[in-house]
Amino acid sequence: MEKNIVKYIKDALETIYSVDTTKLNISVEKTREGIDGDFTVVVFPFVKFSKKKPEDTAKDLGVYIKSRFEDIAAYNIIKGFLNLKMTQEYWINRLNDLITDKKEVITNPKTLMVEFSSPNTNKPLHLGHIRNNLLGDSVSKILNAAGNNVIKVNLINDRGIHICKSMLAWMKWGENKTPEDTGIKGDKFVGDFYVLFDQKYKEQIKMLVENGMKEDEAKEQAELMQDAREILKKWESGDPEIRKIWEMMNTWVYQGFDITYNRLGISFDKLYYESNTYLSGKDIVKRGLNDKIFVRDEDNYVWIDLTDEGLDRKILLRSDGTTVYMTQDIGTAFQMFEEFNPDKLIYVVGNEQNYHFKVLKSILNKLQSGYSERIEHLSYGMVELPEGKMKSREGTVVDADDLMDEMISTARKISEESGKANDLPENEKEEIIRMIALGALKYYIIKVDPKKQMTFNTKESIDFNGNTGPFIQYTHARICSILRKAEKMKIKFNGKVSDETSLLDCEVELVAALTEYNNIVSDAAKKLDPGMIANYIYNLVKAYNQFYHDHSILKEKDSKILQFRLHLSQQVANTIKSGMGLLVIEVPEVM
Repeated sequence: MEKNIVKYIKDALETIYSVDTTKLNISVEKTREGIDGDFTVVVFPFVKFSKKKPEDTAKDLGVYIKSRFEDIAAYNIIKGFLNLKMTQEYWINRLNDLITDKKEVITNPKTLMVEFSSPNTNKPLHLGHIRNNLLGDSVSKILNAAGNNVIKVNLINDRGIHICKSMLAWMKWGENKTPEDTGIKGDKFVGDFYVLFDQKYKEQIKMLVENGMKEDEAKEQAELMQDAREILKKWESGDPEIRKIWEMMNTWVYQGFDITYNRLGISFDKLYYESNTYLSGKDIVKRGLNDKIFVRDEDNYVWIDLTDEGLDRKILLRSDGTTVYMTQDIGTAFQMFEEFNPDKLIYVVGNEQNYHFKVLKSILNKLQSGYSERIEHLSYGMVELPEGKMKSREGTVVDADDLMDEMISTARKISEESGKANDLPENEKEEIIRMIALGALKYYIIKVDPKKQMTFNTKESIDFNGNTGPFIQYTHARICSILRKAEKMKIKFNGKVSDETSLLDCEVELVAALTEYNNIVSDAAKKLDPGMIANYIYNLVKAYNQFYHDHSILKEKDSKILQFRLHLSQQVANTIKSGMGLLVIEVPEVM
C-alpha cells in the first residue's frame, strides 16, 4: 500500500504545486501506535514547493487525496505529519488478496551462495554449531522467499593439526576400537579422542615446565605436539597409512554429522572439503608469489604485508610448505565463484573471525579476482551457557545431540504433566513432543539479533508463555482446532470476504499485520536477520490471542462476520506456518 500512497502524494504535488516528482523521495511509514491512522506521510520536504507551513501543506494534500482516492477514509494532521486512515473495504480487499494468494513476480533474481556450518571433523556438533546452522539455513530460506536463487554450501574442515590430534590419540590409545564396537555415535567417538589428546598434552607441558622449561616453549616442544605435526606433514605428502586412518575416522564423523543435521532439519546443496580446496589455495598462493603479490622470507615462510591497511602480516604457507586456514579459504572462494558465479557469497561465521574475513577480502582484492566486493561476512555472537563459555578441547561444550535429547525429555515431561496429548496415539504424541522441543530450541536461538552474544537457557526456551516457540506453536494448533470445529459444524467459508462486512479495530490491525509479512521477509533478507521474522510472528500471535480472548468466532451470529473471522484465522495460521518455516521450525496442528 505504501507504493500506492506514494503515487497519491505525487499526484497531489503535481496537481496542486506543479512539482516534477520523478526524482522526489517520499517517506511513507506505518502510523505510530496511539495515533489515529494507518499510514503516515512526512510533509516537511514539501514546504519548499507549497511555500506554506507544514500543517497547511499537509491539509492541502489530505483534502486532495481524500476527495480523489476511494480507499482513503479520513486523514488527520499532527504538525508536519499527514496521517491517512484506510477504509474498511480497503482492508477487506487486502485480506481477499491473501486468500487468493496474489504474489508479486520477482524479476532478475540474484544468485546468492550461503556458506555455513563448516564443522571440524575432530568433534561432534555443539550448541555453537546449532546457532550457526540455524542462522545459515534460515537466512537461506529467507533470501529464497525474497525471490533469490540460493545455494547452500558447507565447507567441511577435514584436515589440519586439530584433525591430526584426534588421529594421534586414537593411534596411541584407541586399541583399534570403532564406534560400532563401543556403541558411541561416530563424531562423539572421535571427539573423545580430541579431548584425550588435550588432557595428555597438558600433562606433558606441565612436566616440561616443572623441569625448568618456559610454558610457551613447552607447548612447542611437547612430544605429542611434535608427533601431531609429523602426522600433518605425512598427510600432506600423501602417506598411505596416515591417509587410510584419516579417511576411516572422517567417515565415522560424517555418519554422526548426518544424524545431527537430519534431526535439526538442515541440508546442503553442495559440500566442499578443505582437503581439496587447500590445494587450490596453495596453487593460487604460488601464482601470487610469482606475481610479487606475496613474498617468501629467509625462513621460507610465504606471507603478505597488509599493515598499510591497518591489518597485519599474514602467513599463507609455513616454512615446511604446509598451509594455514587462510590458504584454503582463498582456494575455496575461487572454487565457489568459478563453479557457481554467485552475485554474493555470504559466510556465516562467528564474530571471533571478523579479522580473518577482513584479511580474506584484502587478499582477494590484491589478487584482482573481482571476488572481494562480492563476499559478505554474516558475523554472529557466541552462544554461552548460564555457567559461562564452552571449550571444545576441555570437553565442556554442550553436545548438539545431548541438548536435543534434553529438550525432548523436558517437553515430554511438560506434556505428561498437562495431560493435553494423552488421548493421542503414542507415535503421534512423540512427534508433537519432538516438534515442540526442537521448536523451543530453534526459536530461542533464532529470535536473537545475530550480532548479539546470547546465553542459552533450556527452561526459559520451552516456556509456553511469552516470546517462545511453544507459545507460537500452541496458537497455530489452537487456530487449526477452530477450523476443524468449523468443518464439523459444516460452516463453509470458501470464496472471498464480503466487502459489506463491518470490522472491529482489532480485526483491521490483524489484517494490516498480515499484509506486512512480505515486507518483513524482504527486510530480513536485506539485513540477514531471521530474528525480525521471529519477532513479527510473535507480535502477530499476541494480537491474535487477544482478539480470540475478546471476541467469539464460532458462536458469532452474523454470517458475514463469522466468514471474515474464519478467513482471518486461517490466514494467521498460514502466516505462522510460513514464517516459522523460514526459521526452520515445524508447527503442529494438534497440541
